Amino acid sequence: DVQLQASGGGLVQSGGSLRLSCAASGFTFSHYGIGWFRQAPGKEREGVSCISGTDDSIYYANSVKGRFSISIDNAANTMYLQMNGLKPDDTGVYYCAARLLCGNYYITSASYWGQGTLVTVSS
Repeated sequence: DVQLQASGGGLVQSGGSLRLSCAASGFTFSHYGIGWFRQAPGKEREGVSCISGTDDSIYYANSVKGRFSISIDNAANTMYLQMNGLKPDDTGVYYCAARLLCGNYYITSASYWGQGTLVTVSS
């Protein structure tokens, strides 16, 4: 079974940092496009960042460019999202996802989803 386990969320003040982790089992990261989505209260889920499984493409939503950084530890089959300069608008449930299409300017929906981790940024 494919499983994705997200962790690392929490409460942080505006301007602070968090690092989210996503541990995967049942598949190999390097074979799939993988990424992060988030859903703020009352809003639709949006793609935040992704890494392509077929080339070097990396995507960041405009709202997080320059503040967030996605990375993978292939040996640990774990994906990370380093979030710096957090803003109240970054508040939401963050989901890791796999088996998606990722390009430098786009991210598609995914076939596999983790359970989500809550990030709350206070002003």
